[in-house]
Amino acid sequence: MSDLETVIQVPAVAPGTAGPPCAYARLRAEQPVAEAQLPNGESAWLLSRYEDARAAFADPRLERPLLSAWPPQEGQDAPPPCLPTFLEMTGAHHERVRRAVLPLFGRGRLEFMAPRIRATAHELIDAMVAGARDGTADLVAAYVEPLPLRVLCETVGLPHEDRDVYLPHTLALLGAAGLTMEEVLASLYALQDYASELVSRKERDGEGGADYVHLLLAESRRPGSGLTRDDVVSFIVTMLMAGYKTNMQHTGNAFLALLTHPGQLRLLRDEPAGIGTAVEELLRYVPLMNAINILVATEDFTLHGQHIRAGDAVVPVPASANRDPAAFADPDRLDLTRSPNAHVAFGHGPHACTGGHLTRLQLATAIEVLLERLPGIELAVPADSVPWDESTPLRAPARLPVRW
Repeated sequence: MSDLETVIQVPAVAPGTAGPPCAYARLRAEQPVAEAQLPNGESAWLLSRYEDARAAFADPRLERPLLSAWPPQEGQDAPPPCLPTFLEMTGAHHERVRRAVLPLFGRGRLEFMAPRIRATAHELIDAMVAGARDGTADLVAAYVEPLPLRVLCETVGLPHEDRDVYLPHTLALLGAAGLTMEEVLASLYALQDYASELVSRKERDGEGGADYVHLLLAESRRPGSGLTRDDVVSFIVTMLMAGYKTNMQHTGNAFLALLTHPGQLRLLRDEPAGIGTAVEELLRYVPLMNAINILVATEDFTLHGQHIRAGDAVVPVPASANRDPAAFADPDRLDLTRSPNAHVAFGHGPHACTGGHLTRLQLATAIEVLLERLPGIELAVPADSVPWDESTPLRAPARLPVRW
């Protein structure tokens, strides 16, 4: 890459916000392909414009590296290989596994899961209301935090009682850009070992389970199936990394956005049929995650005058792309009626998030149930006094005191 004096720092999110950083507006206008230093000291090309980020996600010249192999360690022995997550699979392997997994996130399966997710949301609201003092409660602790984990456990087949085993490693990997390779590998190996042991438990259970792991194991035993046991292990690791903290962070930030835009909240409460459009806008407006999406160039090419070489890291930034005025009118305004809304919260192309529809269903259900049960809900404290969890890139309110 170029001289160190030209390298910028990755724009930081302002304290007390989920982002995106304001600095991306200048980068979009003046430096759409900017060389930046990542938290782990490596450099990468940041793509801040919508058109470039969307194209990068689908560009066959850019591949997502294995977490266990990036950045490459020159002069060191390669560590024992880790199974690739779904985001890291390529070529025929990725196509084969994606075909097997997609039906789990199709309309029929989600219609089956919807009542279960709704029932879980009602249970959590029941408990929150019962335990409230003077009609106030912490929405994060009572609702935002437990719901995504309960949904993940219900759909995938993860034992909720094992959460103290798998969650610490999951949270570590979501901040992997700031970890040493040894720390990344330790968490990856631990998650992979846990997932393999869980698959063994499910295999001993036999067939008949309705969760995703049981269904995929049944598919892997079908004659002619291209799915292997290792693919099922990879599925569990992928769902842990993509399905819990990111959803929890986004749900908390989405509720804060609604509670601080009372006109928009009232619009949704009065017109609940608009929930689908509203969810898309919340996915665009609130960064789904602030972790770094690293791709690696497999060949040289030039973009906006910058020469990107084979082996360079390239980072499309969805949070910036989704606020690009070239793609969205008045992009910094929350508009729950915005349509069309071709955001890139879930990426784009062959590696677009497989679980995107489950995330949409979960967020829509969480909002619907809350507004049905507590239509007068509002913040119980000034918005600028809401405490934030800024310990990881997945910044979100640590607490959301609400009343109804």
